[in-house]
Order: sequence, then structure tokens, then C-alpha cells
Amino acid sequence: MTKTKASILIIDDDEDILLSAKLVLKKHYDNVITRNNPKEINQILSKEQIDVIVLDMNYRIGFNDGKEGLYWLKHILKINPKMVVILMTAYGEVELAVNAIKLGAFDFILKPWTNEKLLATVHAGLTLSRSNHKISILKHTNDTLLKSSDQQFGPVIGNSDEMQEVMNIIDKVSITDANIIVLGENGTGKQHLAREIHKKSSQNNGPFIHVDLGSLSESLFESELFGHKKGAFTDALEDKPGRFEMAEDGTLFLDEIGNLPLNLQSKLLTVLQDKKTSRLGEGIERPFNARLLFATNVPIHEWVAQGKFRQDLLFRINTVEITIPPLRARPKDITDFINHYLNIYSEKYQKSHLKITKEAMKVLQDHKWPGNVREIQHTIERGVIMADNNEILPTDFNLTIIPKGNEVLSNEFDNLNLQDIEKLLVQKAIDKYDGNISKAAKELGLTRAALYRRLEKFNL
Repeated sequence: MTKTKASILIIDDDEDILLSAKLVLKKHYDNVITRNNPKEINQILSKEQIDVIVLDMNYRIGFNDGKEGLYWLKHILKINPKMVVILMTAYGEVELAVNAIKLGAFDFILKPWTNEKLLATVHAGLTLSRSNHKISILKHTNDTLLKSSDQQFGPVIGNSDEMQEVMNIIDKVSITDANIIVLGENGTGKQHLAREIHKKSSQNNGPFIHVDLGSLSESLFESELFGHKKGAFTDALEDKPGRFEMAEDGTLFLDEIGNLPLNLQSKLLTVLQDKKTSRLGEGIERPFNARLLFATNVPIHEWVAQGKFRQDLLFRINTVEITIPPLRARPKDITDFINHYLNIYSEKYQKSHLKITKEAMKVLQDHKWPGNVREIQHTIERGVIMADNNEILPTDFNLTIIPKGNEVLSNEFDNLNLQDIEKLLVQKAIDKYDGNISKAAKELGLTRAALYRRLEKFNL
């Protein structure tokens, strides 16, 4: 008979009772712990993940008032209010046991018990314990998902050869459990691609948990990823599962992994190797079952060579590498993104008849998009908001317009530093509008005062 994986703790000062209960329960559960002194409860709960506690109500010879049992019941529930505690009592103490249930005990067993009654009560207690655990995980998972509910992710956009190659790789690797790292510049859609991998995986019915490692301070790293026990630090007011637990049977996406300090890289590597986590303030190791995806915008292989990123960690996370090309390398996709976000924001701002003029479309198509897809999104939203009537004009986007045929300007940009480029753009805007400060400032996205300061700065 296959044993159920569960930890049952039995506490009684009678060694015969302990032995009898263990012999019965050991046939059905893989971990049955017995103790004859309730003072060992703290030590056990700090090291073991106990599912059910079977607790005697009396420990002093000649005393049958059950006060010790009530004391330890309250003590256990103070440590963990969700702990399932089953009391053992004699016939004459039934009323006392009923009162204990009002204090939070799950049930009671009368001595001497029948094996069937003992097994049935422990089984019912285990069912409740696991239900409580799942509810706790789901609660925190739901809270995490709600915080990012404003982020809407539609289908992956891009018909260029470069993106079709990326999607072909995704189709191959999504159905596996291989660790995947997504590389690409800021704004290229790494999180979007990670969600697409999750949707196509065998664990798509589970949660998708996104963690921005770049935004986590060292003090929050372990608490957020691995969870914490109530009282582990000042603000730990309740037990909280970590993101690894929340992602159970789903996908955990660790974004911006390149930003992790070396000491935290070491901690993460240990968890990935052992496939177990331990909550802060708790010595219990919890195995996890989640698909792991990673992403970074840094040149990760160069950072390994420079000693900024652990090579053994990179080996662990990059079974498959997927690189998203920047938007400037796939100009064919620009129009698709423009139309996609135009539809979204025209509907959002109730401007359904809005069109982009030919001149404005040319500006968008000629732009280099250093901010990639994110920049297109924000640019189109601004254009929709600023547009008058039913047309979006070039000036509605607030993009710096550089004539495509201006080879002199193009060549100059290849070699100038940031200050020289700024001076050149200011000069071009002034020339374009024949010295009209208001128009030049609007073209550059500056106030008149800010433009005057730059004119003075560059002695123009």
C-alpha cells in the first residue's frame, strides 16, 4: 500500500499510547513523529512542516483537568492559527474537549480509541490542513496577480523573418521543461514573450508569476522569492509564501536577472540546484514545481567574462537562449505595432475614427525607435491623446524629426557625443522654423525657457 506523504506529530506522556498510535498511523503516513513532552513542540515546528498534531490533554500524574492540554493548544495556535490539532481525552473529559474545539481544536478522540476512528479523524484533519495550505498560497498568488492586473498582454506581434524565427524557437521549447533565458534590449517585449511561452506550455493552467529582480533590494530578495514566517522580521505580521511557492504547477519568470548582485546570485543558484526553498525564519525545506524563465537586457556573456555574473548560474538558466531583435533590426514590424496600438488607444480614448496622416506615418516609419516596442506604445498613445479632429499629425507624437535624406546629419550622428548631438538638434530645429522659438521648442519637446537655456549654453 502506498503511504500518503504527510507529517503527523503525536504528543502524549504515555509511551504505550505513543507506540500504539504510531503503529496504526505508520501504515498510512510516511512521517509519524512521537514525543512524550509538549515542551518540544517549538523545536519540532521550527524544523518540520507538520500537517496534523494529535495532542493529549493531561501530562501530570493525578491531574485530569485538561488545563495543560488547553495551554499547549493555545500555544500551538498562536504559532500557527491554521494548524490542525486533534485532542486525545478520556470519557469523563468530553465536555472539556468540546470547549477546546471552541478554542480552535479540530476534533477529539476518546481513549481507548478504535483504529478506524483514529484513522478517520487524522485523515479528515489532513484534508483540512492541505486545504488551508492551498488557500494561503492562492490568496497570496491572487494578491500578486491583482497588482499587475493593469498589464494587458495580447498576441505576439511581428511578421518579419526575424520574429518568425523567434516564434519557431518558442514553439519548439515551450512544450519542454527546459530553463529558458530571453535576451533583448529594454522595451523589446521580453515579458510578453515569456507569457507566450507559458501559454504554450503544459503548465498553462497554473499561474504565471513575474518577478522584477532589478527592483528588489537585498533585504527583500529572500522574503519575496522564498517567503517568510510570521515574526521573522519586524513587518512579518503573517506567514507568507514566496514567489516560488506561488508559481507551483505554473511558470516563474525572473526578469532582469542580470541585475542581481553576486551574493544573491549564489543564493539563487543554490535554490535552483536543490529545487527547494526555505522561508525566512523557518528551517523547513519546501520542494517547488514551477517552470523557470529568465530574462535580461545586459550582455550576459560579456558580464560572465568580466566576473559580474556567475558562469555556473548562467549554465543553470540558459538551456535555451532566445534573443529578441531590436525594432530597428526588423522595420517590417513597425507598421504592425503602429496599427495595433492605434486600435487600442482609439478605443480607450473614444476616438474610433482617428487616422494617422501620411506625413505622420512617414515620421513613425523613419524613426529609429531606441526604446523599441515600449516607445511605440507610448508614442501612439500620446498621438491619440493630442490629436485634434480625426487626424494624427507629426507634431502630435513629440518625436524629433530627422530628414531621411540628410546624409550629413546622419554621418554626424555616428561620431558625436551626447552634448554635440543635443547642440546639433537644437540648431536644426531653429533653422527649420526660421528662428521661431515657440515652434522649435514644441518640435524638441521643450518649454521656451528650456530652449533659451540651451541656446545660451551652446552659444547659438
